[in-house]
Amino acid sequence: MPIFSAPDGTALSFRLLGSGGEPVVCLPGGPMRAGAYLGDLGGLDRLAVLDLRGTGDSDVPADPGTYRCDRQVEDVEALRKHLGLDRFDLLGHSAGASLAVLYAARYPGRLRRLVLVAPSPRAVGLQLSVDDRRRIMARRAGAPWFEAAAAAYDAIAERRATSGDWAAVAPMYYGRWDEAAQRHQALEPGQRNGVAARLYNAEGAFEPSVTRVALGAVDAPVLVIAGDLDWIASPAVAGEFGGLFPDGRVVVLPGAGHYPWLDDAAGFGSAVADFLG
Repeated sequence: MPIFSAPDGTALSFRLLGSGGEPVVCLPGGPMRAGAYLGDLGGLDRLAVLDLRGTGDSDVPADPGTYRCDRQVEDVEALRKHLGLDRFDLLGHSAGASLAVLYAARYPGRLRRLVLVAPSPRAVGLQLSVDDRRRIMARRAGAPWFEAAAAAYDAIAERRATSGDWAAVAPMYYGRWDEAAQRHQALEPGQRNGVAARLYNAEGAFEPSVTRVALGAVDAPVLVIAGDLDWIASPAVAGEFGGLFPDGRVVVLPGAGHYPWLDDAAGFGSAVADFLG
């Protein structure tokens, strides 16, 4: 896998997928999950999927404090330079969208187009209430795993969750809890850096009011994609997110959850490919 150096000397890795043309730089979520879980994002043509520091084939940094989201913005800029791109297309998923948003706020002139997939609302201070999450989850009532997942979410909302609760709620992240979704979920523990995940959203990582002002100066077109079953980044949150940009647009995929390229590969691929042109 290609390797480049972050500004602090940490060796970072990325995967190049597809052929022809300039790649879309992709930032994984998790937070701090290796980029392999993104796959080829439903068959998109040309991708450069970054393994964030301390994940996948990227090195562990000397300073754990650099796992904080805002301190990884310069890693993205280093990758842009490594790829020899002047302006480029950037895609971030979930917590990776927070990093993409902070990059957009710091380097708006470097973006050609920005895609935010099921974006975490933390970076811009958007809120999804516990009751709103429960209403979205209730649409899955009747599924054989629903009662256990709903009880597990109660524990999560009350901040008394165990690892078993997080396992029980896993089906809620997917539009279909089929064999493909279960295989995808089973890989997460081996792909995620737990220490880094706890530091990614640490205090000081985000200044939502400052970021929101900065995003108003982003002239690149922005696409926000949400699944209508996603209880993490709901369609309502996606709509508010899109409204923060001068040229923001929103696509909601019916029947999709937090990984919409798995739930509706054709719809997801079509929406992104049409946007990227």
